[in-house]
Amino acid sequence: MGFGTRRHIMVALILIMVLGFAVYSRLWVIDYRVSYHDNELLRRQFDLANREAIDESAVWRLMFDEEKDRAARCMLELTEIKGFRESTDTPSMKGKLEMLQKENMDLLERLETLKQELETEKLKCGSQ
Repeated sequence: MGFGTRRHIMVALILIMVLGFAVYSRLWVIDYRVSYHDNELLRRQFDLANREAIDESAVWRLMFDEEKDRAARCMLELTEIKGFRESTDTPSMKGKLEMLQKENMDLLERLETLKQELETEKLKCGSQ
């Protein structure tokens, strides 16, 4: 009796071990498939996020370049204005400006006298 029950226990134990191994193998295969699909899904999500980040980075870089160009143009205009102001603030430029204003006044007076002469000539021609 001792040997027969021992044998049944050993067979049952071996059968339980085989069934346990089968269940473990099945769970491992299921987990491997799930983890494989998860890895694939994670890789796709990462690629998508990476592409979006690159696109956003390109947009920000473009905006930075445009602002940099605009700032450079503003600085160039500012230096031109400062240079013009400095060149007009010199005493020789003030003297030239006064001379040109006097010349302009003389020319305006000359224009008025010429207009008056023209009117008198028209009246002479009209009366004959």
